[in-house]
Amino acid sequence: MPTASRRGRRSDTPPPRTGGSEAETLRGFLDYLRTSIAAKVEGAPEPQVRTAQVPSGTNLLGLLEHLTHVERSTFLGEAVTDWPSTFRAAPGDGVADVVTRYRETVERANRVLDGCADLGGPLPRPRPDRPAPSVRRALVHMIEETGRHAGHADILRELIDGTTGR
Repeated sequence: MPTASRRGRRSDTPPPRTGGSEAETLRGFLDYLRTSIAAKVEGAPEPQVRTAQVPSGTNLLGLLEHLTHVERSTFLGEAVTDWPSTFRAAPGDGVADVVTRYRETVERANRVLDGCADLGGPLPRPRPDRPAPSVRRALVHMIEETGRHAGHADILRELIDGTTGR
């Protein structure tokens, strides 16, 4: 197995310097994590990117596919009926497809957030059957979810080809 010192060593990107407001801080850290996990998946080789590297079956491409669904559910109000299935990319989807879909979803989510002036107010929801979380709660949840899976992605990418760093 290649070692990080021989292949794929990247320097770590430090956490962002954000503006002084709570909203700027939360969004800055979320965008930092979003960029980190997309970069971790980008350029990962097939078929290893979709091959389970751990007994749970978790794979690198599936993590980003899952986060795409979480972003859509949280910020866009889309219903997810089978969460376990969100951890698998479609067989025909390659790395570029999944990364592009994730980035497009993040752009849509950010447009929703751009229209939210009050962190304590509810996210706008196209689904009236379900109460909307506050903008603050949604941002904190996505920071936790993205950060947790970015950590998984760090380990999985290193197991695949030795690439480390953010």
